[in-house]
Amino acid sequence: MRDTRLTVKLAALAVAMFAFGFALVPIYDVFCELTGFGGRTASTAAAAIERPVAGRSVRLEFIASVDRRAPFEFRPTVGSMRVQPGRIYETAYYARNLRDSGVVSQAVPSVAPGAAAEYLEKIECFCFTEQAFGPGEGREMGVTFMVDPDLPASIDTLTLSYALFALEK
Repeated sequence: MRDTRLTVKLAALAVAMFAFGFALVPIYDVFCELTGFGGRTASTAAAAIERPVAGRSVRLEFIASVDRRAPFEFRPTVGSMRVQPGRIYETAYYARNLRDSGVVSQAVPSVAPGAAAEYLEKIECFCFTEQAFGPGEGREMGVTFMVDPDLPASIDTLTLSYALFALEK
């Protein structure tokens, strides 16, 4: 009887640990979205309202990286821009599938410095959805964004980086 109770407790503990591990990913995503931790950026419809800050501009740098196993050429179409906080801008990244077969990708954004992540609001972004590429297909993928007017004055340069990964289906 005592062994049976111990077995049941250990099984319940294993199930609880598995459930907790499974729940960590969505919990972490919500935490990062709310706090900007991990370089995640906000993506709200409220960003569509322009409130330009007169006399202020910041430098926004664009970086692209590819997982070493991913079969892509991937780069920003421009290296940097001067942007006025509160104004909506557009840019793009170019990606090309280097395989002779189709592949699906997902881009993961990051913002540096991390404290600025909550102030870069993506309105439209290729990173919101998976991107399917045919054999050898290349295309520009757009990003519409705004730097929040409440960006601290001490931050004058932001870096928006995307890492592109091939998804195994």
